[in-house]
Amino acid sequence: MHLLPRVLGAITAAYSIVITARPEVLARPCGLTGPTGEASAAVRTLIGGIGARDTAIGAAMVLAPYGPALRAAVAARVFSDAADAVVFGLQLPEVGRRPRIAGFALFWAALCAWSGRWASGPRVPAAVGAVRTAVAR
Repeated sequence: MHLLPRVLGAITAAYSIVITARPEVLARPCGLTGPTGEASAAVRTLIGGIGARDTAIGAAMVLAPYGPALRAAVAARVFSDAADAVVFGLQLPEVGRRPRIAGFALFWAALCAWSGRWASGPRVPAAVGAVRTAVAR
């Protein structure tokens, strides 16, 4: 399970690259497309910004060393998803879409938060740690 933050980071980065290239992938379920299914230039710009932010955070979750750096990357992911849940949950134009979109963002935030328990790295059994300490002396 110590790889869970890395896996979630990779999924985040991949999805974020997709929405940066094709904003409609996020805009459509949020109800932010026009009658033709296309996102407006303004929506494309905002989703591009979200995609860039989340690509960076996902890459940090994959590449950061275990410990404080990975914990910070996971915290950034959790905070971003929680903020997305609040913003989308309160402000999407179609009120009926708000709970589903906010719920998904909260689910992802919770999953990433749970993965943070492994952000310090693989656990070393106490007996092995004692042997390493004795050998180092």
